Order: sequence, then C-alpha cells, then structure tokens
Amino acid sequence: MAQVTTTNLELIQPLANYQALTDEQFMLLKEDDNLYEYVNGELIIVANSGVEHGYLALTLGYFLTGFVRDHKLGITCDSSTAFKMKTGNKRSPDLAFIAKERLQGLKRLPKGFFDGAPDLAVEIISANNTFEEIHTKLVEYFENGTRLAWVILPDEECVLVYRKPKPSQLLQLEDSLDGEDVIPNFHLPLTDLFQELSF
Repeated sequence: MAQVTTTNLELIQPLANYQALTDEQFMLLKEDDNLYEYVNGELIIVANSGVEHGYLALTLGYFLTGFVRDHKLGITCDSSTAFKMKTGNKRSPDLAFIAKERLQGLKRLPKGFFDGAPDLAVEIISANNTFEEIHTKLVEYFENGTRLAWVILPDEECVLVYRKPKPSQLLQLEDSLDGEDVIPNFHLPLTDLFQELSF
C-alpha cells in the first residue's frame, strides 16, 4: 500500500486538532475521496497504487473470499477497511480475513472500525513502501491479534510469510500460499496469482 504522509490537516479537512481525532471524525474523512490510516496521531493518505497492485489484491481476494464464504470460515475485507489497534491507530491492510469466532453473536457487521487486527493481514509492496514502514505495521498487527501475514512482492513474484513480526518463510513461484490453521485447507499456487496476461 503506497503511502504519503501529511501533517497539514487543513489541506484535507478543517479539524482543529488532528492528534485527537475521534472515530466519528476519522470516518468523515472518507467524504473527500481519500483513504487514510491514522498512526501515532498523524494522518497518512493511502495513495493510489497502480494497476498491478489492484489486480493482485482483487485476484487474491477473489480466491480467498470464495473459499472463506464456501466454508463459512469468517469474512474478508478490502483495503478501505480500518482496524482499530490498542494504541488507537487505525490500520488498513490491502486484504484482510477475520475468523468467524471473532464475529460470534453478531447479526450484522459493524458500520465502524473493527477492534483489533485481522487474523490474516495481506500487504502488497508498492514503490513507495519502505521496509521500516511494513515492519512497523506487522509488529502492530501481531500485537493486536493477527496470526498470519502475507507480504506480496510483485517485482520478485514471491511472498514472505509471517507468523510473528519476523519473516518465517519465503514462497517462490513454484510454491503455494497456505492458510495454515488460520484458514484451514486454503491453498493457492503462486502461479495462479502471478499469471502472465494471455489475451
């Protein structure tokens, strides 16, 4: 997810104190057609990422959502979904999965933010991402309930698998994504994700 940092809230919306945004104020920011994360009292504009990034997110989301729905395992969410961390930070992975156990008792999904991080967080590396930024996000995800994370590197056509904030495994084109105990029996060959165009 490409990011551009701004501390000049007047360019975004006239709120007097951006370091004390309420959940309601943060939700209203969507009215200006930008997407944001809120990190350590600072608004971060989530910039457009390009065709490849969007295609990979939607392709993985297609396979993942179909499997999750068919097996009634929980829900998947796109990058416009904000997850509220213990610190008050609001993070938005490129793709997320929440297990059904964390949704018990709900008839409908919340209109606002989800408390805690998703069980599976997916980040797709963009040109503007830095290692420090991704690492910081992963640390916060795992501190807030994430059990598995996939970091997709489009240029290298590979995926880093995280079971804690340090990478546990590197998957290359001949390998498959594995949902492990988070999304049991989900498998996706990376060749299905990184397909060459053939039309």
